[in-house]
Amino acid sequence: MNNLWLLFLTFLKVNLLTTSGSASVGLLYTESVGKLMSREEFVEAVGYSSVLPGSDALQLATFVGYRVAGVPGALMACLGAILPPTIIMLIIAALLTRLRSESWIASFVKGLAPALAALLCVTAYQVVGEKGWQEWSPIVLGLGSLLALTVFKVPPTLVLLAAGILGILLFR
Repeated sequence: MNNLWLLFLTFLKVNLLTTSGSASVGLLYTESVGKLMSREEFVEAVGYSSVLPGSDALQLATFVGYRVAGVPGALMACLGAILPPTIIMLIIAALLTRLRSESWIASFVKGLAPALAALLCVTAYQVVGEKGWQEWSPIVLGLGSLLALTVFKVPPTLVLLAAGILGILLFR
């Protein structure tokens, strides 16, 4: 039971004091190596969490928690990892709900929209890669996805699934 509490407090502390992800690895190393696991186990945990899809912080919490105390440990570590951002998001949502009628909030959101669109375009460019845009297939796949979403109103999940299948066929 002591390890479960220690796991919870360790991941709570790490996620309160860092922005999570790779920034939290240094603090987590200090907090866990020698107390919860060996250096070698920690390096293995960071390696796995970096390779697996999803949030590195949650992968690391799950791996460390499971290594220390099995499924209950993984659950306690994940709870400690997700509690701070969840509470922060709930507070922000409550504030925004109260301030929704304020004109500056609507203007703020309108200002975010173009910046978000630009961020998504830059991310798409980086994901495809500079050389990928010189080939026809990623461009056609992107335009086809855009048409499916906007003109034909195909659900995003189906568009992603179809694009993934087409990716397997096109990029072998």
